[in-house]
Amino acid sequence: MQSSINRAKRCTAFAMLKRYPKVRSYAAKNYMNKINQVKEPEPWLRGTLTEVPVVPRGTLHALQLANEDLHRWAGELSDGELNQRPFELASVAFHVRHIAGSLDRLLTYAEGRQLSSEQIASLKSELEAHSERESMFEHLASALERSAQRIRVLADSDLAEKREVGSKKMPTTLGGLLVHIADHTQRHVGQAVTTAKIVLAGRKNKAKSDE
Repeated sequence: MQSSINRAKRCTAFAMLKRYPKVRSYAAKNYMNKINQVKEPEPWLRGTLTEVPVVPRGTLHALQLANEDLHRWAGELSDGELNQRPFELASVAFHVRHIAGSLDRLLTYAEGRQLSSEQIASLKSELEAHSERESMFEHLASALERSAQRIRVLADSDLAEKREVGSKKMPTTLGGLLVHIADHTQRHVGQAVTTAKIVLAGRKNKAKSDE
């Protein structure tokens, strides 16, 4: 049900971009400007971390890309814009908080442990919390650094080792969790970037209307 609601909200946002040419034009120009700012290939194409086995290396590269993309697309947003929920979409700040929290939770499962009551409480508060830009990015940087360290510790383990996820102890493997960490992180980065584009387009459109 929740995933259907989220898909509907994203469709509404994309419909807005299609309906309003000025907003769509700004979003497209902003996208191209950001793309042109990229001076090197994505982390997985840089030939780095070759000392790390392939699967955990891919996970580490995904976290590096997440950090770069979030700063590139959301780094210029104000506190209010980071917490803004256009068309009732989840805010950029929520996605950043959720990325940090989910990394901790998923790596806990990868390490063969279950979640603590504190981790569960943190999950439940992610949507309602309000973030300030500086502290939000500091928290993200800390979470990414800790997660990279934990992934490196797991790097030489048997990826086929069995793991259990959630209170229902759903079956997976260490390798499955590492792949999902990369996938889940990038999924929320994509949603954060889309929301950031909408917020920036709205800011530009408002500035023009105020002239």
